[in-house]
Amino acid sequence: MLDLDRIEGDFRPSEDGKFAEAGNCMISTAHPLATSAGVEILRQGGNAVDAACAAALALSVCEPQASGIGGQTMMLIYTGRKIIALDGSSRAPSLAHVSALYEEDRSLGYRATTVPSTLAVLGYAHSRYGSLPWAVICEPAIRIAYEGYPITELQSRLQEKELESFHRVESFSGGRYFLKEGKPYRPGEIFKQPDLGGLLEDVARNGFTYFYRGRPARMIDADMRQNGGLLRYDDLALIPLPIERKPVSGSFRGLRIYTMPPPGAGRPLVYALHMFDAVPPEELHRDRIARTHLLVEVIREALLEWTGRPYDPNFYPQIPPERMLSREYARKVIRRIAASIDIHLPIRETYDERSGETTHLSVMDGKGMVVSLTQSIEKVYGSKAAAEGLGFLYNNYLEDFDYRKVDHPYYLRPNSVPWASVAPTIVFLDDTPWLALGSPGSERIFSVLTQFLMNVIDLDMSMDKAVREPRIHSSLGGKVSLEADRIGRDVLEYLQREGYRIDRREAYSFYLGSVHAVLRKRRGGFQGVADVRRDGTAGGF
Repeated sequence: MLDLDRIEGDFRPSEDGKFAEAGNCMISTAHPLATSAGVEILRQGGNAVDAACAAALALSVCEPQASGIGGQTMMLIYTGRKIIALDGSSRAPSLAHVSALYEEDRSLGYRATTVPSTLAVLGYAHSRYGSLPWAVICEPAIRIAYEGYPITELQSRLQEKELESFHRVESFSGGRYFLKEGKPYRPGEIFKQPDLGGLLEDVARNGFTYFYRGRPARMIDADMRQNGGLLRYDDLALIPLPIERKPVSGSFRGLRIYTMPPPGAGRPLVYALHMFDAVPPEELHRDRIARTHLLVEVIREALLEWTGRPYDPNFYPQIPPERMLSREYARKVIRRIAASIDIHLPIRETYDERSGETTHLSVMDGKGMVVSLTQSIEKVYGSKAAAEGLGFLYNNYLEDFDYRKVDHPYYLRPNSVPWASVAPTIVFLDDTPWLALGSPGSERIFSVLTQFLMNVIDLDMSMDKAVREPRIHSSLGGKVSLEADRIGRDVLEYLQREGYRIDRREAYSFYLGSVHAVLRKRRGGFQGVADVRRDGTAGGF
C-alpha cells in the first residue's frame, strides 16, 4: 500500500535547488538557468507547455553538450483532459542511404546529421497547447545566449573528454564555437553565443517555420554543401512536424504509467515494471543480493525484447497488443528469471549498449497540465560540427539507424526516422497525474526510471532520497555497470562469481542517468528533484 504521507512528508528541500517545494507549480531541468526560464514563464501566467518550451529552448543554449536546436525532441503532454505523445523524430536527409554512409564514421561531422526537429516540435506544441506569445517563450533563451553563462565543472570535463573528436571534424567548426581557442573552457568562465542569439531572435520574430524555410535553411544548405554534408534546403523545407501518438501504458502497484511509444523506449520501461509488479514488494526487497541479481536479469530481458522486436511507429498502433505490454507474459518471464538466479547463468559476450547523451525536463502547472520532455543531439556535443553563422551543433542521429537489414523499421532510407531510447513518463494515481519524470542516458534510461520508481513506490522513499540511491545497469552482453563504492562488496563478489563483467563507475555516476521529476502532493503543493549526478535544479513559486 502506497504510503503517501511518508513519500511526500519525508521530502527535504535543499538550498542548492536540487530538491524544491512550491505551492503553485514546479519544474525540474538539467540546468539552473533553464529552470529559471520555466519559472519565469509560469510567473507570467504561462501553462506547463509554455514553461516546457521556454526551458527546452534555454537548455539548447546552456546545455549544448546534451541538446540543442540541431537535435530532436519528444514530449508527453497531459492537457487536463487527455494525454498525448508527441513523436518528434528527426528525419534522414534525402541524400542519406546505406551506400553513401556504410563505411564512414557515422558519429562525427557533417555527414552524421539528420533533419533537426526540436524547433518544429516546440513550435508545434506551443501553437497547439501553449498560451503566451511565441516571442515571450523564446526570450529567456535569447537572453542567455547574448549574456552568456558560466561553464560548469561537468561541461568543462566533457569538453576535455571530447577534445580529440572536436579536432577530427572538418573545418573544426564545432570547436570554434564551443571551445576557447581550441581548448576546453575552465569552470566558471563565461560562454556567450551571439550567433545563436541572433538566430533565436529571428525565430522569435518570424516563427519556428522561418528556421526551416527562411534564411537559416539556406545557410545550412550552403554550409553542408561546402563541408560534404547531406542535409539540404529541400529536407528542411519539408519541416519535420511531430506526430501525435497514443502513449504506451501499463501499471505498477496499482498506479497507471504512461510513457513514450515507438520509436521511443516506453515499452521496455513498462515491461520491466510489469515483471517486478508480479513479485510482492516485501519479497522483492527482502534480500539485497537476490534483488540486485533479479534487477540485472530483468534489465537484460527488457533490452532483449526491445531491441529484438522493433516496430515501425506508424504500423505499431495497428497490431494487436504485443507481448512487451502483456502483464501475463511479464509474470511468466519473471517466474523463469527468478527460478534461475540461484544457478550460474551463461553470459553472452556479444553486445554492450550504445552510448549517447540527452536531457530531460518535467513540468506541472497549477491548472492540471503536465509535460514530460526529453530532447537530445545524440552523442555528447552531437556531431561536433556547428552551423556556420548560426551557432548551433548538428546532431549525429545517422548513427542510430540500422545499416544491414533492409526490412528493419529503422533501416536507413530517405526521410526515415532513427531509433530512440527516450522514455518521458507520467504516473497517474486515482486518475490524476501524480508524478512526471524522465532521464537522459541512452539505453540506460528505462533502467534508471525503473529503479527510481521502485524506490518511491515500493520502498516509500521521498523523491530526494530515491534519486540518491545507488544505480546499476546491465547490457545484453552481461556487462554490469554500477556505482561500485556504494553497492557493497558482497553484491560485487556475488555478481562476479555468477560470471558478469563488472564495469565500476564512480559514486553518483554521470553515466547512470539523471532523473528530473516533479510531483503533485495529494494535499496540495508540488515537489521537484533534479538529480545530484548532473547540473540541474528544480523550482517553482
